[in-house]
Amino acid sequence: MALDPIDWTLLRSFLAVADHGSLSGAARALRLTQPTLGRHVRQLEAQLRAKLFTRSARGLLPTEAAGELLPHARLMASTVAALERAASAGAEVDRGTVRISASEIVGAEILPPLVAAFRRTHPLVEVELVLSNRNENLLQREADIAVRMVRPTQQQLVARKIGDVPVRLFAHRSYVKRRGMPAVPEDLMAHDLIGYDRIPAVFEGGGLEALRPQFRLRSDNDLAQVALLRAGAGIGGMQAQLGARDRSLVPVLHRHVELPLEMWLVMHGDLRESRRVRRMYDFLDAGLRAHVRGKRPART
Repeated sequence: MALDPIDWTLLRSFLAVADHGSLSGAARALRLTQPTLGRHVRQLEAQLRAKLFTRSARGLLPTEAAGELLPHARLMASTVAALERAASAGAEVDRGTVRISASEIVGAEILPPLVAAFRRTHPLVEVELVLSNRNENLLQREADIAVRMVRPTQQQLVARKIGDVPVRLFAHRSYVKRRGMPAVPEDLMAHDLIGYDRIPAVFEGGGLEALRPQFRLRSDNDLAQVALLRAGAGIGGMQAQLGARDRSLVPVLHRHVELPLEMWLVMHGDLRESRRVRRMYDFLDAGLRAHVRGKRPART
């Protein structure tokens, strides 16, 4: 028997509860009351004839039925967000929202000063910054602009290669003072290495697979790895341009160890006519190229 059309409001509340794990957290995110969120979930459960959440010590956990529904609801959410961004374009150049996707390192270490500089001259443009090592699907409008560390292959995308961003080894000065400096790559086996648990696709074939058993400190979160490196916990990889800026870090075996990466700036071809997106795209192009050349963004 076919279901009645599902109200997007109910799905939005369902997603918020799933993401925050509680009615209170979802209510704060959506600026609604807890009773309203609870009523939305109950209405959706009644319409689907399925229980969507179970209570636990950690909060509300999605059921198996909810797990099957979540990917489709997220796709709807990204479509609605893209529609809202497109509708906000209007006739003004400097008004509306631009959603930018980037890796954890690029999003946290490189983009913030660029976004801040852009906003100083375009204060009515709102920016949504998505940090994820998963490549957001620009064809489905999960983002307007993306900074990617692999070459995009979809023909519908507009892509510019920003430049090469090698990843090299660094260590904090306190670690080198305590443990010494490796002279040859073989010396690394006697040191505390910071690395991945699951090798990301962008580094497959780069030799990390062989080093995996030697990683004494492992995290699949790039920001956690950098934090460990800056805390003096061990030797780890970092984008060369970022490592060179940090005076507390020293290069390790730079003549011997390097993992090559490319940086690309990407947007959907249909957005070339959106002036605010194009203006942000060109601004990031200039700023990221300056970063690759080792220059700090200008503070305007």
